[in-house]
Amino acid sequence: MALTIIRHHASEWPELPVSPLLQRIYAHRSIRSAEELIHTLDRLPDPATLTGMAAAVALLERALRTQQRIVIVADYDADGATSCALAVKALQAMGAHTVRYVVPNRFDYGYGLTPESVALAAEQQPDVLVTVDNGIASVEGVAAARQRGWQVLITDHHLPGTVLPAADAIVNPNLPNESFPSRHLAGVAVIFYVLSALRRRLRASGWFAEQGIEIPNMGQFLDLVAFGTVADVVQFDQVNRILVEQGLRRIRAGRTCPGILALCEIANRDPARLSAKDIGFALGPRLNAAGRLDEMALGIRCLLSDSMSAARGYAAELNQFNHERRDIEGEMLHHALEQLAEQSSAERPLGLCLYDERWHQGVIGILASRLRERIHRPVIAFAPDKNGQIKGSARSIAGLHIRDVFAAIATAHSGLITTFGGHAMAAGLSLEHSQFEVFQAAFDSEVRRRINSEDLNGVVYSDGELTAEELSLPVAESLSAAGPWGQGFPEPVFDGVFTIVSGRVLQDKHLKLVLNPADSRHIVDGIAFNQAADFGSPQPGQTVRIAYRLEVNEWRGRRSAQLLIEAIIDQDNQSA
Repeated sequence: MALTIIRHHASEWPELPVSPLLQRIYAHRSIRSAEELIHTLDRLPDPATLTGMAAAVALLERALRTQQRIVIVADYDADGATSCALAVKALQAMGAHTVRYVVPNRFDYGYGLTPESVALAAEQQPDVLVTVDNGIASVEGVAAARQRGWQVLITDHHLPGTVLPAADAIVNPNLPNESFPSRHLAGVAVIFYVLSALRRRLRASGWFAEQGIEIPNMGQFLDLVAFGTVADVVQFDQVNRILVEQGLRRIRAGRTCPGILALCEIANRDPARLSAKDIGFALGPRLNAAGRLDEMALGIRCLLSDSMSAARGYAAELNQFNHERRDIEGEMLHHALEQLAEQSSAERPLGLCLYDERWHQGVIGILASRLRERIHRPVIAFAPDKNGQIKGSARSIAGLHIRDVFAAIATAHSGLITTFGGHAMAAGLSLEHSQFEVFQAAFDSEVRRRINSEDLNGVVYSDGELTAEELSLPVAESLSAAGPWGQGFPEPVFDGVFTIVSGRVLQDKHLKLVLNPADSRHIVDGIAFNQAADFGSPQPGQTVRIAYRLEVNEWRGRRSAQLLIEAIIDQDNQSA
């Protein structure tokens, strides 16, 4: 795969009360005013501006006033788990006597509020069903729930289909003609907004005074909002940056639930220094592991724990699941690379579909991500489902809306895809195993219609060069504090030419380097994960161009600046 490092360019920099380096970085992320960097809660849009909010609040107020039984139907990932925990905690704090939850096992019940999951929820004898992080595509499931006489509130953020379910109320920032300022809320942020609006209504109507209940502070739930928002890899627009920053501040101050503290402990992360990256790469995968291999109820129980001892027990189980997930992922990646080795680069489809009957359907999303990173093209990994069907998880590249690709294929090939849904960069689908080769051809054809081979070249976007003096701990700390960084608002990446002073290969796959910036005597450490196979053994005196993130490295109580290398190019051979 060809690799190019491209520097961002901004025609003008905004006048901001920050250093020139940060002004440059923010300009590359389209920040135009200091107000866009204010992360206080008063900058959040009014919950009432979300379509369907009035109906949702009225439904929940009636449920509280008549003490109806409320059942939360949660999705099986970290966004779903945090959404569910938040809904249970907040509704109980507002005076709901009976709030229960179900997390349908996706391997048995499918995705979302299916008729099968409605039958499961019936065991809890609900009067009201509230979906979190799912439901917008559950036409049949909502109909089944309504037939049982239940009221249904859907809170979701996934893209809707052409037909909406006939729920009593729907709140989703991606509904057609929605005017809410952000279409990128995670599911946990949607239910947070709904319950914030409910709290406002109950306060105005005198409910809390009538019941002798202390008015809950919705800020206490922002740790869960930040966790779910980061883990679901939604776009970090200003609304999400505020939610994440406020949640992180609470976690760092120790105002968080025992479940998150226990996950920090088991992942060896200091809550007082927790970053969005820590959630994304250390805490989130552990919470997600339960839903990938077993059921997410374990993760929800962790987040709902009132005691540290109970939370630590759940966190230990989640950690074990994560170890198992890594082992399964490694074996699946080995199988996938064997399949890829049978094809030359010229023969490889632009849209790649891989299937193996040995693969675990709970891990195919991670596998698709790993393959996309290696070959930089849209990838769908398929695993056996049930009744002769296979399930696929897709990951796309910039410029290709993968859900739109599925919609186009479904229109052109009626009946080929059984079900599909998702976002621009990640989506899922099911189809008959016998139709796999037909779908392979249709997918590659549709991808080729939308992109060409040049779009598959790997690109690393850089914020420019740092001076040798800027490769320092204070600058690394200032960059970390300048976030929160995330999808669509990426952590700064820089590039420059360096000489390798020394280097070695770790675990046969990582590069550990000591580097000297060009025209300088400055020395800095660098680490390049999973790049030894492509680059080879580093040689002293070798000149390289690298793209890197400047990070704080903590080792045995010592903090220092370190380059986390994104790409490394041999200047002599010009090979990535």
